[in-house]
Amino acid sequence: MTKLLEIREQIKIMLNRYEAFIFPVGKFLLAFFALSMINGRMGYMNRLDNMALVLIVALTCSFLPMGSMVFFGAIFSLAHMYALSLEVLLVGVCVYLIIFVLFFRFGPKDSLVVLLTPLLFCMKIPYVMPVALGLIGGPASAVTMGCGILVYYLNHAVVENGTRIIALGSEEAVAKIRMVLDAGVLNKEIFIVIAAFSITMLVVWFLRRMSMEYAWTIAIVSGALLNIVILMMGDLMFDTNISVLGTILGSIVAVGVGKVIEFFKFFVDYRRTEKVQFEDDEYYYYVKAVPKITVATPAKTVKHINSATAASRSVTTERTARSASSAAATRSSGRTGGSSVQDSRRSNVKNQPVNKGKSVTINGQMTSSRKESEVDFEEIF
Repeated sequence: MTKLLEIREQIKIMLNRYEAFIFPVGKFLLAFFALSMINGRMGYMNRLDNMALVLIVALTCSFLPMGSMVFFGAIFSLAHMYALSLEVLLVGVCVYLIIFVLFFRFGPKDSLVVLLTPLLFCMKIPYVMPVALGLIGGPASAVTMGCGILVYYLNHAVVENGTRIIALGSEEAVAKIRMVLDAGVLNKEIFIVIAAFSITMLVVWFLRRMSMEYAWTIAIVSGALLNIVILMMGDLMFDTNISVLGTILGSIVAVGVGKVIEFFKFFVDYRRTEKVQFEDDEYYYYVKAVPKITVATPAKTVKHINSATAASRSVTTERTARSASSAAATRSSGRTGGSSVQDSRRSNVKNQPVNKGKSVTINGQMTSSRKESEVDFEEIF
């Protein structure tokens, strides 16, 4: 567990340090994947099915706000509808206008939800979205999630009925419009999925905000089970042909994704929970403190040693040894010379006479003589 916590902290540090590069690259990859999937599933306009065009648009989205990906995705989708039929384009424009009104009214910051929801449906794991939004979103996110569900079912209806729409003549415009509306807007499965996902998201959001222990884990598991129950009940009541196995497997994946989100966003130690009570002049306060589980990343010190530095250090050491040996030799020679100078000074003093009342200079030093007349220096010693 400690190793996982260290990895988590390193990921957070890396994201904070290189977010100016990571986020544009992430938006580029997401826009490229979304536009490529639209071209791959619909593909009615050959001019848009061009890798260079997709790369240019994805690169443009990487420097624009997140809502630009939703805008270009809608443009690509409407262009394919136009290549299929004008009646299909009319239905698509009306539905997208409603979606954009709801989107800008309730969740202008949740543009990523509108884009990711259809992609998760295409990947057969849409059950991740209500659990994830319940953990990191709010009640208004249910509206943007519903918009994403509607976008997927509209495009899915166009793809599924494209052959029959092409077979109908231009004089059967009403039949084309009714076919798209019945399959992509008025389908019972759409309302069941929107209701199940919205209820699941609100339940997860409500439970994870409670002060009980392991609230996030309870919210994740309860939301996944509730989602399965609602979808199965809707399938039994309206015969929508929802895959039971796919729903169960997708809910298991949703639980796994929810635990990953909990690990990065709300990983606490309930064993060290503390309850504090205090008061002021007007209120009593009951506080429950749950500590977070954190670990400090180990600091790494890198010391660079190359061959040139090692060689210079050896030369410096050799020079220092030589200078120390020469200084020692100088000191020893100085001591020998000093003793010989003292002997010579003594011999000079013995041989020089001292005059009465006068000072005598011996090797540059002034000394006073005795007051007796000429005396031999041996008497002094």
